[in-house]
Amino acid sequence: MPCLEPNLSNTLTQYGVLRDVWHASELGRGSAHTVSSGHSSLDAILPGNGWPQSTLTELLIKQSGIGEMHLLGPVIAQLSRHSRIVLVSPPYPPNSAACKFMDLNCENLLWIRALSTADALWSTEQVLRNGSCGAVLLWQTNIRDEALRRLNLAAQTTETFFWLVRPMSAAADASPAPLRLALHPAAGGIATHIIKRRGPHHEAPLFIPLAGMPARQRFLDDQNAVLVQRTPATVTSRMHQASLV
Repeated sequence: MPCLEPNLSNTLTQYGVLRDVWHASELGRGSAHTVSSGHSSLDAILPGNGWPQSTLTELLIKQSGIGEMHLLGPVIAQLSRHSRIVLVSPPYPPNSAACKFMDLNCENLLWIRALSTADALWSTEQVLRNGSCGAVLLWQTNIRDEALRRLNLAAQTTETFFWLVRPMSAAADASPAPLRLALHPAAGGIATHIIKRRGPHHEAPLFIPLAGMPARQRFLDDQNAVLVQRTPATVTSRMHQASLV
């Protein structure tokens, strides 16, 4: 492919034509707003140097409770100070003691218990399109391509951060998410492998220390106390009212 003449290149850059052109050898920047993950080593390999807003981000895990919530802890703690954080179908009830340990504002945590996958997807889409929450976290085992596309499109309509936690087995499946990370347990932290990003392929896994993770305590723990708050009137399932517990 012939190179652009210098004058033409300068002209196109002046009018914003080339500013959003992405080269595969470079980390993508794009126009999406990002916020620091709170882990400098992770920011260095994420496009835009942080978690992207207004799009779908996938976290793939083999089992729950390996440190995925502590990985997101710095971001959701910051967002919870002034906006709501919605948890849709987490594997266990939120642990109030762990939430406080992570400096989360428990008053702004909403827990939606959906009785079916369809209800969980529908509730998530409504929250995303409503745009009144700072972040949404959805846990799902089986989800179709069409549903992924709908959720990604819904996320693009607002300024909400959206993470989908899925099984590691979904790594080989196609996804519209521009950012996909595989998470593995590691001594003293978590190992992160970039499956998909807007940029060059990242071979080696990245170790992220999570020294702040309390011993024998998880963000999600069905054996400990749970958050008990009012039921939000604006978020309801099609068959059963969503609850904040």
